[in-house]
Amino acid sequence: MKRLVLAVLLALAAFSFSPALRAADEPGYSRKEVIYHRKFGTALTMDVFTPKKDANGAGVIFVVSGGWYSDHGYITGNIPTFIQPLLDKGYTVFAVVHGSNPKYAMPEILDDLHRSVRFIRHNAKEYGIEPGRLGIIGGSAGGHLSLMQGCAGKDGNPKATDPIDRESSRVQAVVSFYPPTDFLNWGENGKVMLGTHPIVPVKGAFDFHRLDPKTNSFEPITDEKQREEIGKKISPINHVAKDNPPTLIVHGDKDPLVPLQQAETMAAKLKEAGVPSELIVKKGGGHDGVLVKEHMPKALEWFDKYLAKKTESPRNPK
Repeated sequence: MKRLVLAVLLALAAFSFSPALRAADEPGYSRKEVIYHRKFGTALTMDVFTPKKDANGAGVIFVVSGGWYSDHGYITGNIPTFIQPLLDKGYTVFAVVHGSNPKYAMPEILDDLHRSVRFIRHNAKEYGIEPGRLGIIGGSAGGHLSLMQGCAGKDGNPKATDPIDRESSRVQAVVSFYPPTDFLNWGENGKVMLGTHPIVPVKGAFDFHRLDPKTNSFEPITDEKQREEIGKKISPINHVAKDNPPTLIVHGDKDPLVPLQQAETMAAKLKEAGVPSELIVKKGGGHDGVLVKEHMPKALEWFDKYLAKKTESPRNPK
């Protein structure tokens, strides 16, 4: 009897550690953390997810951000919702971690995103993608930053010492879930939200500073008019132009954190400018992963349509 039990256990062990089973358990992608920039002695990183087969030559940036708080530890939790569906369609995914609230304010965060796009484009060959086929996706603060990258992407500086800064930071398609879009008209005309959110602690992202060259220190900007001017610059709605990339926005009409009005006014502005765009309003939808999961198929269709080939726009990279 003991010999029979031992034989069964050995057989089960051999099955459990068989090459076929191990292969089934292994993910269908590789994952690598890379440094895309350093500032004030701090390394900024992104995780690069590459499909092991059937890569389509296009890349999608996933903005790791909630309340403009960004943490490398958040990436793994977003694999099922955002990253895996993109990988399954053959996209190489770049999960970008930016300088985080409360240490860094919005203007600095936006600079990080520009740098990340330039870094990816500069290293496109290494990642097996075409530099003119880059999309971006995110939810909430990540949705806001995705829209900013779409609407306010910049050309490269051909005279820059750093070759990465010679690259464009423009993207070719945007998908944004429940995004803030206008901080000076928050839910209604004239209502300002520059860190004074009633539920979410986002004040650090709006803690604007300027560098004083005499003292070589950062001084807070407290003048309300100056703060509102910055608020205008960091609102995607104020950067809409006819050459913005195709943009999909998804928002729930029961969102407790970001007013639906933010998506509606942004969508109207994009349509007025003639930008290929669509707004999906989910009846009863909130501010959560349920909304994302339900509409990821539409997001994938969006990227498939607009990243199928590199853009011919003269304002975007060839």
